[in-house]
Amino acid sequence: MTPADLLAAALREEPARAFVTFYDDATGERAELSVATFANWVAKTANFTRDALGLDVGDRVAIALPCHWQALVWWQACWSAGLVVAAADAPADAMVRSAAWPDDAASPEPDVSRAGEVVALGLGPMGLPVRGGSVPAGAVEFDREIHGHGDRFVPPPGLTSTTVALAGPDGPLTAGELVEAATSAAHRWSLTGQDRVLVTTPLLDAGTAVAALLAPLASGAAVVLVRHSDRADEATRSRRLHDEAVTAVARPSAAALDSGFRRSVLRPLD
Repeated sequence: MTPADLLAAALREEPARAFVTFYDDATGERAELSVATFANWVAKTANFTRDALGLDVGDRVAIALPCHWQALVWWQACWSAGLVVAAADAPADAMVRSAAWPDDAASPEPDVSRAGEVVALGLGPMGLPVRGGSVPAGAVEFDREIHGHGDRFVPPPGLTSTTVALAGPDGPLTAGELVEAATSAAHRWSLTGQDRVLVTTPLLDAGTAVAALLAPLASGAAVVLVRHSDRADEATRSRRLHDEAVTAVARPSAAALDSGFRRSVLRPLD
């Protein structure tokens, strides 16, 4: 199987169930994406990589995005299109970054000179352009481009479990190896369709991608994604854990899990 197969299976089984619930504690935004809505964004974004950027199987995409639902979309879309996700600071055929480098970024502002194409996201509510936002010179404005792309994506020929999907510091990982890691982790962490996994950190490597995206897809669990979680007070964080029925937390968010909740702490790839 590939990561695209995991999403396709979830879409067949229960398209209307909530898959990603997103909070931004700096703006008060809350958004909820069903499996079908998430898959729709993935298809549009995969079409965008092919039709607007001209990327093909094996091309490298550096993703430099904060903890945001569109980051999950981009990782999944790259794998659907047979692209290789690279580190944010690595040379790449394309780089995906926020229009204004965020204050919650986990690394220095990426060097756009190392990318063939630069795609800028405003990260506004439901992907709409941000009023007054600015796009770095020469960058493709994703928010205005994406809505014209198709809702269905036809996978490229030759995309298999042996296709390289991620370029990491310890060597490349194939699509099949990522799925194997996800299914193994879901079993090890006892994740089921009743679980809701709290994530407060960006997707930066294979470990966070498995914990925040692929293991939930493989198990039927949902994701509660929180940006700027440090902006909320303790009462707000505790109330959210209860209201969102959080049962598991992806490290390094473990300290946020109240003792009253089942401790299924995710340890990526261990």
